[in-house]
Amino acid sequence: MKRATYVAAAVLTVGATMVSAVAQQNSMTFFVTSVNPGKGADFGGLAGADAYCQKLAGEAGAGSKTWRAYLSQSAVGGAQAVNARDRVGKGPWQNAKGVTVAKDVEDLHKDPNVNRETALDEKGNAIKAGGEDGRQDHDIITGSQPDGTAVAAGDKDTTCGNWTKSGEGSTIVGHHNRRGLDDSAAAKSWNSSHPTRGCGLEALRSTGGGGLFYCFAAN
Repeated sequence: MKRATYVAAAVLTVGATMVSAVAQQNSMTFFVTSVNPGKGADFGGLAGADAYCQKLAGEAGAGSKTWRAYLSQSAVGGAQAVNARDRVGKGPWQNAKGVTVAKDVEDLHKDPNVNRETALDEKGNAIKAGGEDGRQDHDIITGSQPDGTAVAAGDKDTTCGNWTKSGEGSTIVGHHNRRGLDDSAAAKSWNSSHPTRGCGLEALRSTGGGGLFYCFAAN
């Protein structure tokens, strides 16, 4: 009788834990992609990046929301400039574990709670940032300035051809763990730290990235 009671209690505990985990993921409104789509910074444009965010969110049980990639677009080749900050809704945003990273757009670009412990992937896992398994994935692609706006059109590529290049080119990345080679503001920026050496996965990895980007629920 006691054994049956213990087993029943254990089942209830596991069930409650699973329900809690699912509820947290359903309420998730922010994550870092767990893996690159496969072609470096060629996401198929903003639409392709958004679709990838939607896909990962759906697999994690949060697909009922409208997801947007935190990426800017440059005013080049006839395209209009698009600011990452204008794409992600009004907030607040929380990760897969229910921790709030920012209450609104101003907070997101002024003093966000984005760091190694909170910038989790869609499954609630931490992103590699300290050379674990020989990897350093703290470079998160944004193509944006610190205030979340697109860089003014010029000679330099800052968005890997508006997210259509996987070879030559460059984009801007931030450090999700807020750490770099020094104590400068750029090194500690979550969304605008430095340019990459190229747009392919190998080039992105050479400076400490895995071709990952931020996703936000816009509704």
